[in-house]
Amino acid sequence: MGHWVSLQTPAGAISGWRADPPTASRGMLVVVQEIFGVNAHIRGVVDRFAGHGFSALAPAMFDHIEHRVELGYDEAGIARGRELVDQLGFDRAVEDVRAAQRLLQPDGNVGVVGYCWGGTVAYLSWARLRLPAVSYYGARTVPFLAHERSTAPLMLHFGERDSSIPPEAVAAHREALPDAKIHLWPAGHGFNCEQRADYDADSAAQALQRTLAFFETALK
Repeated sequence: MGHWVSLQTPAGAISGWRADPPTASRGMLVVVQEIFGVNAHIRGVVDRFAGHGFSALAPAMFDHIEHRVELGYDEAGIARGRELVDQLGFDRAVEDVRAAQRLLQPDGNVGVVGYCWGGTVAYLSWARLRLPAVSYYGARTVPFLAHERSTAPLMLHFGERDSSIPPEAVAAHREALPDAKIHLWPAGHGFNCEQRADYDADSAAQALQRTLAFFETALK
């Protein structure tokens, strides 16, 4: 369903995986990758959103450093992914979201959804770009809660067995973001990803339904 496209950003051209529904779109979504690149899982996420009626685009943010990165969910993949996100930085990632927003916006209202590291990028895009956003298990968001805010709609998904986001971190989100829709699922980190050991099909399906309903309202 999806295909590679070119995306112009302030730091140069990068690629992105885009998919569109066969009929009129219900809205436009920027999908932000995990630390593993725009791999088969993220491409599948984009295609799934298109299957539910949304146009979706995942910028290949690591193209700024290395072209078409696709890492595995193993120790080597985690180590390399962490190196790449540290090199990329959040500011440039948010600029990539802004570039994708500009590409999509002529065709409809734009929201952003991100996973893992991308969940924090989605949060920052909510705060800085004022985009409706859904963040899945964004473990790096806590340091931004005190000073990165907006009034756009926001939803956050967490796993109650996620050791990288302990209960006190979830509580900090609830305290700092009283208007956000926050869901805690009986799962671990990465529960939406079928390639991870913590994949939880029931939690992933329910979280997706909440996410689709959120964007159906927020992007009208």
